[in-house]
Amino acid sequence: MSKEQDNKAIVGRWFTDFWGKTFNPGVVDEIAAPDMLQSYSLHEPRRGRAAIKAAMINFRDAFPDLNFWGTADLIAEGDYVVGQWEGGGTHTGPAFTDLLAGSVPAASGRKMRFTGMTVLKVVDGKIVQEIGLDDGVTALTQLGFIMHPLTAS
Repeated sequence: MSKEQDNKAIVGRWFTDFWGKTFNPGVVDEIAAPDMLQSYSLHEPRRGRAAIKAAMINFRDAFPDLNFWGTADLIAEGDYVVGQWEGGGTHTGPAFTDLLAGSVPAASGRKMRFTGMTVLKVVDGKIVQEIGLDDGVTALTQLGFIMHPLTAS
């Protein structure tokens, strides 16, 4: 296989085992670089395996039905792989405090479903960087941080 095909296979596994319906924490140790950087617009950037695992565990505690899935074929060039996705979940767990906009109180019952794109850099078979741009306005509206002008009173 080509380097691009190898990198797409690694990222495909990341999307399935890390972001998919069933989280496998071991995947972080297997295919993430020790000092991996993960950055999305709704959260503070994270660096390192422990921080990335802890954030996902907290995310899944707050949103037990969390699931993300690809919506287009992965695109690869050199060390970079780009994925388009959709996902979300229902906040039925503990307070969720990892949003830059503030905290969601425990078990708010709010559902979020949004889309995004992620660029991952893979070097020597390890993901060193995951930079994503998500539809934060949609997620924050659904979680009650932003009021839609037609529903605000």
